[in-house]
Amino acid sequence: MTDMTVINSDHDFGPLHAAMQRYVDLELLPCISTAVLRGRDLIDLHCVGWADREAEIPLTADHMFRMFSNTKLVTSCAALLLYEEGHFQLDDPIERYIPQLANRQVLRPGATDPEDTEPASSPITIRHLMTHSSGLSYGLLDPGTLIFELYTSNKVSNPATSLSEMVEVLSGLPLTYHPGTGWEYYVAIDVVARLIEVISGQDFGDFLKARIFDPLGMVDTDFWVPSEKRDRLVAYYDGADLMDPMKGGLTCIDDMPYPNAYQQPIPRQSGGGGLVSTLPDTIALIRGLIPGEGMLLRPETLELITTNQLAKGLYIGFPGFVDLPGKGHGLVGAVSLEALSDEPPGVVGEYWWGGMAGTQWWVSPDHDLAGVVMTQRLMSTFHPFANELKKLTYDAVST
Repeated sequence: MTDMTVINSDHDFGPLHAAMQRYVDLELLPCISTAVLRGRDLIDLHCVGWADREAEIPLTADHMFRMFSNTKLVTSCAALLLYEEGHFQLDDPIERYIPQLANRQVLRPGATDPEDTEPASSPITIRHLMTHSSGLSYGLLDPGTLIFELYTSNKVSNPATSLSEMVEVLSGLPLTYHPGTGWEYYVAIDVVARLIEVISGQDFGDFLKARIFDPLGMVDTDFWVPSEKRDRLVAYYDGADLMDPMKGGLTCIDDMPYPNAYQQPIPRQSGGGGLVSTLPDTIALIRGLIPGEGMLLRPETLELITTNQLAKGLYIGFPGFVDLPGKGHGLVGAVSLEALSDEPPGVVGEYWWGGMAGTQWWVSPDHDLAGVVMTQRLMSTFHPFANELKKLTYDAVST
């Protein structure tokens, strides 16, 4: 287990703690735990709110959270371990390892028929997959579109299917754009998880345990929660109004994304969103990416992580939810090339990501600063609390 000793500092995190308490009091968040690191030293740790509001169970540092898309950090790091060992190059076509994804077809602009396609101008590469620029989709964030209907009707995200079965389904579906020419959040990191299985010859979960969880002491991270730990799983909540994130009110949705989720092993070990973890385990993972003894990845690999890998002129964004101009994508998450109007200027140079229920992390190599955030509110990745939290963190360490 990672060291959770808080190093005394002269920084005042009181305003940060008070702000997070306010979000809980206003019933905007059920709970939130935050950790701030300077280098590898933990300089602030704070937990507030309820792990279960109905049962009035206070949140503690060892509670377990559905990580959703923060699983992508683990999967990307796992792939980069194989990259460092020379098992693949970033610009290798994925079809070299997963032949089912060869000879891709791309939907023509405005297509209303799945057969209205043209051949892809280039193969999908591993770099495309790791940066969400391959033309694959999620079929989650674009309801009403042809690709949404195709992914939904073909049950691409069905948890009862394995990663290899998912690839078979994807092999019959078109891309939304030519590889490398766009950016769309999608199932690609699950394809990367399958790549790890193919190259290593191991079950994806077994590879993660042997190469990441055990070496880093991540004792509570897995794709399911065994019965002896189930009382530590934080309840999951939805806000009062998706379009008004500052409207108070929370409803428990523990049966999302499906009944009894995370309470037993399932075939789909989703590299894009399947893990459950804790604040200490996530701190251990982030420490593994900070220069020092026992680094998970080599310094030259960290350079790739912190460098924008998208083609010139491409930025990340979630149509209908949030536009993020000035945000590129490295090999494990977003890269802040510019600060948005509501962000502190210190975010430039950060790499970061978040999960659908509000778990988040960021690392700023320029400021020798990192943060980990845990909460469980549906669709809260870009909730106002996140920007306020980061601003107050930078304010605290700059005084």
